[in-house]
Amino acid sequence: MIAHLKGLLASTGLDSAVVDVGGVGYLVAMSARSLSALGGVGEAVTIHTEMLVGEDFIRLVGFASETERDWFRLLTGVQGVGARVALAILSALDPAELSRAIAVQDKAMVARANGVGPKLAERIVRELKDKVGALATSPLTIGGAPAASVTGGVQADALSALASLGFKPGEASVAVNAAYEELGEGATLDAMVRLALRKAAK
Repeated sequence: MIAHLKGLLASTGLDSAVVDVGGVGYLVAMSARSLSALGGVGEAVTIHTEMLVGEDFIRLVGFASETERDWFRLLTGVQGVGARVALAILSALDPAELSRAIAVQDKAMVARANGVGPKLAERIVRELKDKVGALATSPLTIGGAPAASVTGGVQADALSALASLGFKPGEASVAVNAAYEELGEGATLDAMVRLALRKAAK
């Protein structure tokens, strides 16, 4: 298993790059977002990789971050989503946007990607809801640790949850405050985060 490549960027194409590692050029398929994150040709790069092995092929898929690689693994675990479709989704949505789409079950957002129809988008958001620690699960985990009790700190916990999904502090605060005003003091963390996500997505 090749976990990453560290070398010089030899060339880039529409959906791939070649990385020179010790005189050996590795062809790596990549999303448009990861390709745009690379430097110029001749510059040093580190690319996280996933090696795909079939009966008649061996392919390397590259990512700008480990988070994007994790999402690739999750996406390709959904029936009907191969490497090409997964990369198309990661080209259209960054990990934070994908997290939000799945958390609020926004299939239309996922369907923006080339090659993803409404039915496949619906399957993706449905099947990944639990696998990505969807906000409907309890307890909510933030940074690998269970969130604090909802009593007394529900707003702070909701802010942390949105921050972990990639929201900027300002927009997270506005969304959580709006959700708090609507739900009141008795709101659970789950309800607060769900409503805040919907308000932030508008």
